[in-house]
Amino acid sequence: MSKVTPITEQFQHFVTDLRESFWGDLYGRTRQVWQQFLDRESQRERDRYLGVGWYERTGESEREYRNGFYEREYQTILGSLRLRVARSRKKGFLPKALRAFQRRTEEVTELIREAFLRGISTRQVGRVIATATGEAVSAQTVSQVVKSLDQAVREFKRGRLEDEWVYLFLDGVSLRVRRPAGRQRVQMLVAYGVRADGTRQLIAFQRSSGESQAAWEGFLEDLYRRGLEGRPLQLVVTDGCPGLAAAIQTVYPEAKHQRCWVHKMRNILERVRKRDYDAVKRAAQAIYLAGSRPQARAAFERFRRDWSQRYPGPLRQLAKDLPELLTFFDFPRHLWKKLRTTNAIERCFVEVRRRTRPMVCFVNVESVDRILYSIFNRFNETWRDRTLRLFTQAA
Repeated sequence: MSKVTPITEQFQHFVTDLRESFWGDLYGRTRQVWQQFLDRESQRERDRYLGVGWYERTGESEREYRNGFYEREYQTILGSLRLRVARSRKKGFLPKALRAFQRRTEEVTELIREAFLRGISTRQVGRVIATATGEAVSAQTVSQVVKSLDQAVREFKRGRLEDEWVYLFLDGVSLRVRRPAGRQRVQMLVAYGVRADGTRQLIAFQRSSGESQAAWEGFLEDLYRRGLEGRPLQLVVTDGCPGLAAAIQTVYPEAKHQRCWVHKMRNILERVRKRDYDAVKRAAQAIYLAGSRPQARAAFERFRRDWSQRYPGPLRQLAKDLPELLTFFDFPRHLWKKLRTTNAIERCFVEVRRRTRPMVCFVNVESVDRILYSIFNRFNETWRDRTLRLFTQAA
């Protein structure tokens, strides 16, 4: 084994040197050619404007003549180009290949935007760009670039919604935002829908101070006004928030309501003693793992008989919520596992938390909107040509 290691290291060094020499030389030459081309293009545009060659004069009445050059930085995926822009007495001649007042190519702009949306701070983004272009960008520049997402966010929030959703999953995610009074948490209310053909989409999100009935009603009424009137809507799945449950009855009273079993199990088990934890968990799981609604009710009665003396509070709450916890039994058996929890939307929140964890705290609420829009848009693009096959199967 000791003889193999030096050969492996030597080969790795060879590959690294080859990559650096070949690609470094190729990128350097390409950048040089582009810089020369753009410099000449700028001079040609000035010559066409003046209409005279070198050492020739324009008419005395025009008083227009060549007036040297000025330098301008332009960032590209090949690195930073320092261009010599020709100018006359009255104007400069930025090559038409470059859009006026744009200091970087669209590829570099997209790289800045993507780095920020991946959870990298505005200051750190500059270092990331430097590795690609050889030139760092300031935190102010990064902020200006990501603000270009604001229009897309507004269109996403105000766009027309088709009334085509059969299953609706609703939940909220909490994020920290910097405020004048200090760091505060802002709640994002989120809607995820599944159509009859099994296609899915993150439909909407909205900022809120909490998850009260008024907050959820405002969110659902906005969905209704935008076109989601709920005619084909069969089931709304929630985490069990009382305010949300009341809001559903106000806006979508015809839809059935399913409470999430994951949240319910968490609420039960957090009040159970350690020595009873496994036994209580098995007894509670037997309710939703039953083969029918009658069997589930029988499992609940056994659970109540065995544990009501030790844990009367959780048992009373479970008995109260049981009808909405067993709604999934009204649907085809192959959908039970999908419909009895909010896991579908919770998986999206895992990605939200992963992306936002490096940021620690958002500078403002607009940054929160940009991040969520980007993450949700990426999910929706990924799901565009995919279907949840379970939702298309026959009962």
